[in-house]
Amino acid sequence: MKKLFYLGWWFLRARFFGRRAPLQTVLFISDICNLRCKHCSVYELKNPHNMTYEQVREHLQYSYDLGSRFVDFEGGEVTIWKDGDKRINDLIDLAKEIGFFSCTITTNAQLPFAGSKADSIWVSLDGAGSYHEEVRGKGTFAKLEKNIAECGHKHLSVNMVVNTLNYTAVEDTIEYAKNNPAIEQISINFHTPFEGTEYLALDMDKRAEIIDKVLEYKKKGYPIMNSKSGLKLMKTNQLSPQLMKDFTWPQYKGYGYGLGVRTLVDRAVSGSTGSVGEFGWAGAAGGAVLIAELLYRQGYFD
Repeated sequence: MKKLFYLGWWFLRARFFGRRAPLQTVLFISDICNLRCKHCSVYELKNPHNMTYEQVREHLQYSYDLGSRFVDFEGGEVTIWKDGDKRINDLIDLAKEIGFFSCTITTNAQLPFAGSKADSIWVSLDGAGSYHEEVRGKGTFAKLEKNIAECGHKHLSVNMVVNTLNYTAVEDTIEYAKNNPAIEQISINFHTPFEGTEYLALDMDKRAEIIDKVLEYKKKGYPIMNSKSGLKLMKTNQLSPQLMKDFTWPQYKGYGYGLGVRTLVDRAVSGSTGSVGEFGWAGAAGGAVLIAELLYRQGYFD
């Protein structure tokens, strides 16, 4: 009841009184990871970031004071985060003590996480069997299957980042998620290339083809988290002219931002050989942080 009341109050303030405040916090607690995935560069960091327990407390309190009531702990790999005797469940306890309604963790599921106190869990699944292992390494799929089966969490979902190594497995992965009793839903997203991973990026036609297939499964009632409108909006720039002025990171030259993904709007500026309207992402949390940064620059968090 308290959660529903707060959400109603938050919506009314935003809709009718122009009081903008964050509702969800995505907190990167560590860059340390136990995998060397082909579409990621975190493992290459010489001095990986790793928050202390007190640093996490400060960030959580700051976010809560701004109005945030939902938190997603991201990595790196959250199940290997530690500070002295503190582990990820201690951070979840801390968030609840501060007042957060819900806590989510995102994991590669290479270590057991049964007993997690998170309200929801997201597992990175980049295809079934060999497709997942082509991206994340030999033996990773078997560990993932075992750990999600033993987890027993009623709100466990999977996220697939589509690239040139696994795009032919999208349909099979959706079927796998539907038929696996341990999985509640699946999210489909696309790899955004950075230096050294350009070969993983799909061309516009192939991406559009995949989205059409995902929409077909969505219409059939498959447990796909992406909304129909959201999938369609992935191809369209959603930033206003004012926000585009702040969208100045070098790697995003010539791009706008769609619903959760960057969107190509100017080939000449970007230097991309892709088509206008192409889209991709660098991870769910990356998108959330990007949006938060843009809102901050616009003074929404004053």
